[in-house]
Amino acid sequence: MKCLHEAAQCFLVLISLWTAGAAGLSHAAEPGANNPEGNAAAEVQSYASTSLQSTPTGTRLGLNQCIEIALKQNPTILASLYGVNASQSRVGEARYAYYPQFSASASYYKIQPLSVQTPTTTIKPDTYEQYSGSVSVSQNLLDFGKTSAQVDISKYNLASARSDLRTTQDTVILSVKQAYYGVLQAKRNRDVAADVIKQFQLHLDQARGFYSVGTKARIDVIKAEVDLSNAKLSLINAENAIKIAWVTLNNVMGVPDAPEYQIEDDLSIHKFPVTLEEATSRAYSNRPDLQSIIAKRQAAETNIGLARTGYYPVLSGNASYNWTADRVSDLDQNHYWNAGVVLTVPLFSGFLTSHQVAEAKANFYAAKANEETLRQQIVLDVRQAYLNLQAADASIATAELASKQAKENLDLANGRYAAGVGSPVEVSDAFATYVTAQANFTQSLSNYKIAQANIEKAMGAR
Repeated sequence: MKCLHEAAQCFLVLISLWTAGAAGLSHAAEPGANNPEGNAAAEVQSYASTSLQSTPTGTRLGLNQCIEIALKQNPTILASLYGVNASQSRVGEARYAYYPQFSASASYYKIQPLSVQTPTTTIKPDTYEQYSGSVSVSQNLLDFGKTSAQVDISKYNLASARSDLRTTQDTVILSVKQAYYGVLQAKRNRDVAADVIKQFQLHLDQARGFYSVGTKARIDVIKAEVDLSNAKLSLINAENAIKIAWVTLNNVMGVPDAPEYQIEDDLSIHKFPVTLEEATSRAYSNRPDLQSIIAKRQAAETNIGLARTGYYPVLSGNASYNWTADRVSDLDQNHYWNAGVVLTVPLFSGFLTSHQVAEAKANFYAAKANEETLRQQIVLDVRQAYLNLQAADASIATAELASKQAKENLDLANGRYAAGVGSPVEVSDAFATYVTAQANFTQSLSNYKIAQANIEKAMGAR
């Protein structure tokens, strides 16, 4: 027991000495030691632990509420959050060389020596027990920036992962907006289809009345019945389109089994004043995918320096305390300790380091090329989104005018038929024109909303 007590005391002394030295080395050598990185693990747990409560039937949600639900529930965002968590853990992994490495071992053997034969007798030695134990510590003292480069690379990768998370969130937000406006568009088209059925039913009643008094032919009644049947078929398709739109919205929000709810009908247009130059400038400043690829390029550049450390020696310190005891007739103890430094100098590694440096340079040039490719793609995205927004803006007034004209034309056609001077073909054509004009107007409103959402994403805004 006395031996074990002494061993424990030595172990504690080694821990205190080496920990103090390693702490000073860590704070002196680590870049950005005073810059906290945030707690991605807490962020992940915050999102992962948040679950959408059962939405009461009849609840009315706005666009912002749908986006908020999606940001908490969409599984692709949760996957990206865990990716950030993993990247943050790799920063801690890269720092391990700043700290001392402790190890301990113990062994026990029960030994039975072989019998010894003599001319007169056989000597059979007694069985005895052997104990041994050791504690050791090692510390990296100088590696010419290898550890600090590894930490810097892991930090750049963490920044890239966080930017990728923003990119995923922006993509989900755009999808929610598209699905949300898709539901509104489908609902308005359904309302138009239901209104057309009422109009065709009225037209059928008029045709039957004219036929019963002999002022119109039977063909007018047949034509009105066909028009009504086609209108009912259009309503069935419109109802199915709404169901599909709801399924799409729920899926994007990450709640495919959400109970029934309503959304606010908001297709009102608010002009989005932005010039092409402003949009491009904001995209270069805000786009998270550009920030991600910049961080990857910086990591690739730092990796060149990391690869070059393969040419340099490594200086480390080591210390250990060992204890052994053999029990034969009494306890024979043996204690010793050692401490020193080790200098490892690479002499020849089969050109491994030179190839690693060449690989790191190639990866860096590839990252620069990918960054330039993305910058050109950003310009294309912004210009396309800007042009689509301009076109959607210009189409609203035309579509609105056409909708009003089609409604007036329908009223005139119904009035002419009710007065006995119109034809059923004229009424059918007016209805077809009205339905198309109403759908085009709703489409133009939805297109503007979606075009605005697209240019906001292209600029990296929300």
